[in-house]
Amino acid sequence: MVRFLNFVSVLEDVATKDLQELENNVEQAIGEDKFIYEACAPLINGGKRLRPVLFLLCAKSRGEISAEKTLPLATALELIHTASLVHDDILDSAKKRRGVPTINSKYGAQISVLVGDFLFAKAFQLVAEGQYSAQIDTILSKLVKNLCVGEIMQDRALFTVPTISEYYDRINLKTAVFLSTCCRLGGIVAEMDQKDVESLASYGTSLGLAFQIIDDVLDFFGDEKVTGKKIGGDIKSGVVNLPVIRALSVSDESDVLREIVTRREVTDSDIDDAIEIIKNTDAVEYCKMRADGHIDSARLSLPFLIKTSVEIALEQIADFVVDRTW
Repeated sequence: MVRFLNFVSVLEDVATKDLQELENNVEQAIGEDKFIYEACAPLINGGKRLRPVLFLLCAKSRGEISAEKTLPLATALELIHTASLVHDDILDSAKKRRGVPTINSKYGAQISVLVGDFLFAKAFQLVAEGQYSAQIDTILSKLVKNLCVGEIMQDRALFTVPTISEYYDRINLKTAVFLSTCCRLGGIVAEMDQKDVESLASYGTSLGLAFQIIDDVLDFFGDEKVTGKKIGGDIKSGVVNLPVIRALSVSDESDVLREIVTRREVTDSDIDDAIEIIKNTDAVEYCKMRADGHIDSARLSLPFLIKTSVEIALEQIADFVVDRTW
């Protein structure tokens, strides 16, 4: 089943076959070991496949391209993303991801670290076997490095209130760089001019910033049954996100909110109080306005001469990012 098509139906004309093969490749990659397959399958099966899809679409920007040239790298991108989630769940002590128990909650941190490492290693094995260029190897290595830097930055700032600039530095490294890298790699594989590759990368950066901002909103106001995450999870783990930052700057109860989000132990009642304070400000509207601005920038970044069906799909993805509920 191609799960991604439930929010971008236009992909049926662009990448359906590739997505079916991607699903098979991902399952095969984690199927080398029975235990790793059983541990990863619930997590793998719930994904949007946004990152490999962005790569596959951008790789088709100039026309058709062989699956042999794209699928190993697309699979590697999904495995890198999954590995980062496995490690995230250790750092956040998360009990659920995508509505199912995390590997950390089932098997403990030691096993989770090793499963994440396996996924990273498998991703780079696929890239090596695909005989991609040294440029692509370097870009992927920088991606994983930046993901780690973003996590370290976040971990060192837990239970503190960042400035807007610090917040953007964090979400750029944790989210936007990944989507930008996927788009950049697609342009490189498509052998596009450097200017167009940079345009696709800029699209990915803006898309990623909007994606994370909407994620922040959903952390407080999403449906747990849809998102698969407990409401207020960021507060419990000490991550101060954009709705909180905005509410702190405009709420008459900012002192109460600040005391909650900087406290290392909070109750469900504390989280309810924080959500109520945020709800009584313009924080959600503010976040959506910022996300919409990044999406406008993403659309404007798209290269002028790309395949029409690819352009439509990338614009549909932009729409999904700001309208999504999961």
